[in-house]
Amino acid sequence: MAAGFVNQTQHSDAELQAIWTEAQQSVAQKIDLNPLQRLSNNVSPDTLPGDPRAWSVEPRQLLVEAVPDVSSEDLFAATGEHRSDPTGIIACPQPCNVRYTTAYSFYRPELTKYAASWEFAGDNFNVILEYEFENQILNALGYTMTWR
Repeated sequence: MAAGFVNQTQHSDAELQAIWTEAQQSVAQKIDLNPLQRLSNNVSPDTLPGDPRAWSVEPRQLLVEAVPDVSSEDLFAATGEHRSDPTGIIACPQPCNVRYTTAYSFYRPELTKYAASWEFAGDNFNVILEYEFENQILNALGYTMTWR
């Protein structure tokens, strides 16, 4: 399969590649296996030393796509949470650990989707995609993704 992105964003492939490179650097320096678990439970971080193999992982036709934000009305009806539009979150289909999120990644097929309102939200877009690209890299390297 050819390297690269199936780019369904308003950013260039070069911009996505730069974010991917940041994710490679992050994984090569330190691995955090349970950031989601720490959000909802009082548990210690599960961190490992960085994995230099991250530098060899490249996207392979990774779909990167904006998804319309869930409306504040729909979010309130489903969760009771009040947010103004745009909400900055999207529905996360199974097998996600959460119902709503800013972004999510699947690994077969490889894809990363994010709430469209983050597209031009400054550094937030980069931070969100870097985290999701770290997930893609960690999965490719065989790490457990339960709490990522």
